[in-house]
Amino acid sequence: MWWRSRASVVLLRYLIRRPFPSQSKRGSSETLSPIPPFALGWARPVNLRFQNLRFFSSPNEAVSGDDEDKNRGFDFVESSDSLISDAGETGFDGVDDGGEGSCGLDGGKDESQVGAESLRSLWEEIIQDDDSLGMFAAKEPVGEAAEDQGSVTEIDIQQVDKVRSLLRDSSEEPLESSLDKIEVSLSEELVAMVLQTPYVSGHNLVGFFRWALRREESVRSLRMVELLVNALSSSADPDKMEAYKLWDLIKEIGSEKGLVNTSILNQLISMFGRLEKGRAGLEVFNKFDEFSCNPDGNTYCLTIEALRKQSMVNAAWSVCEKMLSSGNLPDGEKLGKVTAFFCKWKRAKEAHLVYLMAQENKIFLPISSLDYLVSSLSRKDETVRIALELLDNYPTDSLKYANMTFGTVVRGLCRVKEPQEAKKLLLRMVQSGPAPGSAVFNYVITALSKGGEMEDAIAVMKIMEGRGLRPDIYTYSVIMSGFAKGGLMDEAYGIYREAKKNHAKLSPVTYHILIRGYCKMEEYDKALNCLKEMKDDGVQPNVDEYNKLIQTLCLKAVDWRTAEKLLEEMKESGLILKGITRSLISAVKELEQEAQSESVHAEA
Repeated sequence: MWWRSRASVVLLRYLIRRPFPSQSKRGSSETLSPIPPFALGWARPVNLRFQNLRFFSSPNEAVSGDDEDKNRGFDFVESSDSLISDAGETGFDGVDDGGEGSCGLDGGKDESQVGAESLRSLWEEIIQDDDSLGMFAAKEPVGEAAEDQGSVTEIDIQQVDKVRSLLRDSSEEPLESSLDKIEVSLSEELVAMVLQTPYVSGHNLVGFFRWALRREESVRSLRMVELLVNALSSSADPDKMEAYKLWDLIKEIGSEKGLVNTSILNQLISMFGRLEKGRAGLEVFNKFDEFSCNPDGNTYCLTIEALRKQSMVNAAWSVCEKMLSSGNLPDGEKLGKVTAFFCKWKRAKEAHLVYLMAQENKIFLPISSLDYLVSSLSRKDETVRIALELLDNYPTDSLKYANMTFGTVVRGLCRVKEPQEAKKLLLRMVQSGPAPGSAVFNYVITALSKGGEMEDAIAVMKIMEGRGLRPDIYTYSVIMSGFAKGGLMDEAYGIYREAKKNHAKLSPVTYHILIRGYCKMEEYDKALNCLKEMKDDGVQPNVDEYNKLIQTLCLKAVDWRTAEKLLEEMKESGLILKGITRSLISAVKELEQEAQSESVHAEA
């Protein structure tokens, strides 16, 4: 160890500095004469910085110092005098000054000879035992390290820096011409280091790779192509021209076996998708067979995503069909995005096929995707039943959040005139959830009332009230309309009285239903009473109420006098009656006057 050399040097310096034990105790006063200069020739390469070092418990501790110590070179002792002059600065506790137990010399030899011989023998012993001279020498590799040493290619970092500097340069000179001018020993490792250089344009990286391909065969490998594609695709803001240039390179080398794989092509599709170049992404997808690559689930999703950004719905469905046929499906989250895309473009049937394939492969879509699918199916008359079936697939713990989705199905069933199915679904929601709101009840009540199923409509309204939901004016108006349509004006008026109890002010529509119903039944007095009650309740009649009454009075009751009174009321209220209706009043009045004249002449 190096510290053994340090100890040896310190010991020698100590012995050189101090005289050997005096012979006075043995009858002589002679001291050791200085050592000739030649005896100190061995001490020339002593590193003076060792004076400030301590002993280490292990070699690793010694070499783990500061960078300054690692890079510091060895100093050399210029002369023996400097070594001797510093010898007294360091000593050892075990060395005595010549008392009992101190070092003795052979009594038959001169002290100077004995001292010199002792130093020489001590030095020889140290040299033989010391292994510090080889501590900085390169050690021979052993085991696996010796076997691998020959396979590692040494890379000239200066050459790598030259290439990197050139690629970062914005010179107008063609890149290949610039590369030809520098002397570079191309190797796979050098190219790999260059391809991983940050802050280099993709244009230059592709150009460098093309240049390297023509000059070094080892560069033509899958690893190199992956590094190039990773360098360009990892950019947060990919460049369109760089992406197309990379794709041109891949098309040139893609037919060579083993140079392109599925991951590389997926990265290209993703790049074109981010650039909103769906057609280019589709071109990459169509090259899989030619490049002997097998598309995976991500391939299909990335291609559909790229096509989505250009609204290429038909092309996206073609890719989706291939995905369903292959059976290579991505995870549920990605499939959910696919179904949402087709639902958005009103292709709910196609989205349903994707959902069925996912179910068959036990892949579960997010609940939000299922909500979107069910709502989309409910908007078309021919797919409402499919939406109704999908409601059975909702997990129990997700039902309480599915109010709107179930509501769209109820509304769809009412739209296709299946009120009984809508009622069943409503009762299912009441019993097991999700809890229906007032809008869902109104959908069912409206459908039942339009279908003339007034008993069921009243029953549903009672269920609504039982759940603490107060029927609104719309609910009462719908039921009144159902009764009026069937000629049941007494029942309609009864609902009207109930609505007045629960609501301080009704809608003009509510009074309009009664007025039209009474006019239809030719009960004109009741119709006029409803108009009066309407004004008393603070609801201003509009033109429609007056128009309907005036037309009925003129055409059926032939009562132009009451019609004229209503016309005066309209003028006072600032309402303007249609000209055709005003003419109708005048015509009825003239007809009556003519009839009276004719009767007078006839009597005469």
